[in-house]
Amino acid sequence: MNAGVDMGPIRSFLPCATPAAWVSWAQANPQTLLVDHANCEKKAAATALNLMYRYTDQPRLLHKLSRLAREELRHFEQVLALMGRRDVAYPQLSAARYAGALRALVRPAEPARLVDTLLVGAIIEARSCERFAALVPVLDAELATFYGSLLKSEARHFMDYLELARAASNEAEVAQRLAVMLAEEQRLIESADSEFRFHSGVPEGQSVA
Repeated sequence: MNAGVDMGPIRSFLPCATPAAWVSWAQANPQTLLVDHANCEKKAAATALNLMYRYTDQPRLLHKLSRLAREELRHFEQVLALMGRRDVAYPQLSAARYAGALRALVRPAEPARLVDTLLVGAIIEARSCERFAALVPVLDAELATFYGSLLKSEARHFMDYLELARAASNEAEVAQRLAVMLAEEQRLIESADSEFRFHSGVPEGQSVA
Protein backbone atom coordinates (compact mmCIF):
# COMPACT_ATOMS: atom_id res chain seq x y z
CA MET A 1 0.00 0.00 0.00
CA ASN A 2 2.95 2.37 0.47
CA ALA A 3 3.94 2.18 -3.21
CA GLY A 4 7.55 1.52 -2.21
CA VAL A 5 7.94 4.96 -0.61
CA ASP A 6 10.56 5.38 2.11
CA MET A 7 8.73 7.38 4.77
CA GLY A 8 11.87 7.72 6.90
CA PRO A 9 12.93 11.15 5.62
CA ILE A 10 9.45 12.60 6.13
CA ARG A 11 9.05 11.14 9.62
CA SER A 12 12.51 12.44 10.53
CA PHE A 13 11.65 15.88 9.16
CA LEU A 14 8.34 16.31 10.99
CA PRO A 15 8.45 17.12 14.72
CA CYS A 16 5.73 14.63 15.67
CA ALA A 17 3.58 11.85 14.28
CA THR A 18 -0.11 12.28 13.58
CA PRO A 19 -1.90 11.52 16.87
CA ALA A 20 -4.01 8.36 17.03
CA ALA A 21 -6.92 10.55 18.15
CA TRP A 22 -6.88 12.31 14.77
CA VAL A 23 -6.82 9.00 12.88
CA SER A 24 -9.90 7.85 14.83
CA TRP A 25 -11.54 11.21 14.11
CA ALA A 26 -10.89 10.72 10.40
CA GLN A 27 -12.45 7.23 10.51
CA ALA A 28 -15.56 8.74 12.08
CA ASN A 29 -15.81 11.49 9.43
CA PRO A 30 -15.15 9.82 6.04
CA GLN A 31 -17.20 12.30 4.01
CA THR A 32 -15.58 15.37 5.54
CA LEU A 33 -12.20 13.71 4.99
CA LEU A 34 -12.86 13.47 1.26
CA VAL A 35 -14.32 16.96 0.95
CA ASP A 36 -11.45 18.61 2.79
CA HIS A 37 -8.94 16.48 0.92
CA ALA A 38 -10.39 17.83 -2.33
CA ASN A 39 -10.02 21.36 -0.97
CA CYS A 40 -6.41 20.68 0.00
CA GLU A 41 -5.57 19.51 -3.52
CA LYS A 42 -7.09 22.67 -5.02
CA LYS A 43 -5.21 24.87 -2.58
CA ALA A 44 -1.94 23.07 -3.27
CA ALA A 45 -2.33 23.64 -7.01
CA ALA A 46 -3.24 27.30 -6.43
CA THR A 47 -0.20 27.83 -4.21
CA ALA A 48 2.12 26.44 -6.88
CA LEU A 49 0.51 28.57 -9.58
CA ASN A 50 0.70 31.72 -7.45
CA LEU A 51 4.42 31.16 -6.93
CA MET A 52 4.87 30.67 -10.66
CA TYR A 53 3.19 34.00 -11.35
CA ARG A 54 5.20 35.80 -8.67
CA TYR A 55 8.67 34.44 -9.49
CA THR A 56 8.81 34.31 -13.27
CA ASP A 57 12.57 34.88 -13.27
CA GLN A 58 13.32 31.48 -11.71
CA PRO A 59 13.28 28.68 -14.32
CA ARG A 60 13.93 25.86 -11.86
CA LEU A 61 11.03 26.94 -9.68
CA LEU A 62 8.75 27.32 -12.70
CA HIS A 63 9.57 23.83 -13.96
CA LYS A 64 9.13 22.04 -10.64
CA LEU A 65 5.97 23.85 -9.60
CA SER A 66 4.33 23.49 -13.01
CA ARG A 67 4.63 19.73 -12.66
CA LEU A 68 3.48 19.90 -9.06
CA ALA A 69 0.39 21.95 -9.94
CA ARG A 70 -0.59 19.46 -12.65
CA GLU A 71 -0.28 16.57 -10.24
CA GLU A 72 -2.30 18.32 -7.54
CA LEU A 73 -5.11 19.04 -10.01
CA ARG A 74 -5.04 15.41 -11.13
CA HIS A 75 -5.38 14.35 -7.50
CA PHE A 76 -8.29 16.77 -7.13
CA GLU A 77 -10.01 15.12 -10.10
CA GLN A 78 -9.43 11.69 -8.55
CA VAL A 79 -10.94 12.78 -5.23
CA LEU A 80 -13.95 14.21 -7.06
CA ALA A 81 -14.41 10.89 -8.83
CA LEU A 82 -14.29 9.05 -5.51
CA MET A 83 -16.85 11.43 -4.06
CA GLY A 84 -19.09 10.85 -7.05
CA ARG A 85 -18.92 7.07 -6.70
CA ARG A 86 -19.82 7.38 -3.03
CA ASP A 87 -22.56 10.00 -3.46
CA VAL A 88 -20.65 12.46 -1.28
CA ALA A 89 -21.85 16.03 -1.67
CA TYR A 90 -19.34 18.88 -1.99
CA PRO A 91 -20.41 21.51 0.56
CA GLN A 92 -18.41 24.60 1.52
CA LEU A 93 -16.15 23.89 4.50
CA SER A 94 -14.33 26.38 6.67
CA ALA A 95 -10.57 26.11 6.38
CA ALA A 96 -8.46 24.49 9.05
CA ARG A 97 -6.28 26.88 11.06
CA TYR A 98 -3.20 24.87 10.08
CA ALA A 99 -2.01 26.43 6.81
CA GLY A 100 -3.01 29.96 7.81
CA ALA A 101 -1.06 29.74 11.06
CA LEU A 102 2.04 28.52 9.24
CA ARG A 103 1.76 31.20 6.58
CA ALA A 104 1.47 33.84 9.30
CA LEU A 105 5.14 33.09 10.03
CA VAL A 106 6.25 34.07 6.52
CA ARG A 107 8.45 37.15 6.54
CA PRO A 108 7.13 39.92 4.24
CA ALA A 109 10.33 41.15 2.57
CA GLU A 110 12.11 39.37 -0.27
CA PRO A 111 14.04 37.12 -0.54
CA ALA A 112 12.94 35.94 2.92
CA ARG A 113 9.34 35.79 1.75
CA LEU A 114 10.18 33.26 -0.95
CA VAL A 115 12.31 31.12 1.36
CA ASP A 116 9.62 30.99 4.05
CA THR A 117 6.81 30.32 1.58
CA LEU A 118 8.74 27.39 0.11
CA LEU A 119 9.44 26.00 3.59
CA VAL A 120 5.76 26.23 4.51
CA GLY A 121 5.01 24.32 1.31
CA ALA A 122 7.52 21.63 2.27
CA ILE A 123 5.98 21.25 5.74
CA ILE A 124 2.42 21.00 4.43
CA GLU A 125 3.39 18.42 1.80
CA ALA A 126 5.34 16.39 4.36
CA ARG A 127 2.43 16.35 6.80
CA SER A 128 -0.02 15.45 4.04
CA CYS A 129 2.15 12.51 3.02
CA GLU A 130 2.52 11.37 6.63
CA ARG A 131 -1.25 11.55 7.14
CA PHE A 132 -1.95 9.53 4.00
CA ALA A 133 0.39 6.86 5.32
CA ALA A 134 -1.31 6.93 8.73
CA LEU A 135 -4.73 6.50 7.11
CA VAL A 136 -3.87 3.65 4.73
CA PRO A 137 -4.07 0.86 7.37
CA VAL A 138 -7.49 1.95 8.68
CA LEU A 139 -9.45 2.83 5.53
CA ASP A 140 -11.54 0.64 3.25
CA ALA A 141 -9.71 -1.04 0.38
CA GLU A 142 -10.57 1.54 -2.30
CA LEU A 143 -9.52 4.54 -0.23
CA ALA A 144 -6.46 2.78 1.16
CA THR A 145 -5.27 1.95 -2.36
CA PHE A 146 -5.88 5.52 -3.52
CA TYR A 147 -4.12 7.14 -0.56
CA GLY A 148 -1.26 4.70 -0.87
CA SER A 149 -0.88 5.73 -4.51
CA LEU A 150 -0.44 9.38 -3.47
CA LEU A 151 2.55 8.81 -1.22
CA LYS A 152 5.21 8.91 -3.91
CA SER A 153 4.11 12.20 -5.44
CA GLU A 154 3.51 13.86 -2.05
CA ALA A 155 6.97 12.84 -0.87
CA ARG A 156 8.45 14.30 -4.06
CA HIS A 157 6.51 17.54 -3.58
CA PHE A 158 7.97 17.83 -0.08
CA MET A 159 11.50 17.43 -1.44
CA ASP A 160 10.86 19.82 -4.33
CA TYR A 161 9.81 22.61 -1.97
CA LEU A 162 12.67 21.92 0.42
CA GLU A 163 15.27 21.87 -2.37
CA LEU A 164 13.91 25.10 -3.84
CA ALA A 165 14.11 26.76 -0.41
CA ARG A 166 17.70 25.62 0.01
CA ALA A 167 18.57 26.93 -3.45
CA ALA A 168 17.04 30.31 -2.58
CA SER A 169 18.90 30.60 0.74
CA ASN A 170 21.57 28.77 2.74
CA GLU A 171 21.59 25.84 5.17
CA ALA A 172 21.90 28.02 8.27
CA GLU A 173 18.90 30.17 7.40
CA VAL A 174 16.82 27.17 6.35
CA ALA A 175 17.61 25.39 9.60
CA GLN A 176 16.76 28.45 11.67
CA ARG A 177 13.45 29.06 9.92
CA LEU A 178 12.49 25.39 10.03
CA ALA A 179 13.05 25.32 13.79
CA VAL A 180 10.51 28.13 14.20
CA MET A 181 7.99 26.72 11.75
CA LEU A 182 8.17 23.10 12.87
CA ALA A 183 7.63 24.12 16.50
CA GLU A 184 4.43 25.85 15.43
CA GLU A 185 3.49 22.86 13.25
CA GLN A 186 3.75 20.53 16.22
CA ARG A 187 1.59 22.85 18.32
CA LEU A 188 -1.09 22.86 15.62
CA ILE A 189 -1.04 19.08 15.16
CA GLU A 190 -1.14 18.26 18.86
CA SER A 191 -3.56 20.91 20.13
CA ALA A 192 -7.34 20.66 20.12
CA ASP A 193 -9.69 21.57 17.29
CA SER A 194 -13.46 21.83 17.40
CA GLU A 195 -13.97 20.64 13.80
CA PHE A 196 -12.40 17.79 11.87
CA ARG A 197 -10.25 18.70 8.89
CA PHE A 198 -7.46 16.96 6.99
CA HIS A 199 -4.89 19.13 8.80
CA SER A 200 -6.75 19.61 12.10
CA GLY A 201 -5.35 18.82 15.51
CA VAL A 202 -6.99 16.40 17.91
CA PRO A 203 -10.65 16.50 18.97
CA GLU A 204 -11.40 18.73 21.93
CA GLY A 205 -11.11 16.85 25.19
CA GLN A 206 -8.80 14.14 23.81
CA SER A 207 -5.08 13.60 24.26
CA VAL A 208 -2.44 13.34 21.54
CA ALA A 209 -1.65 9.72 22.45
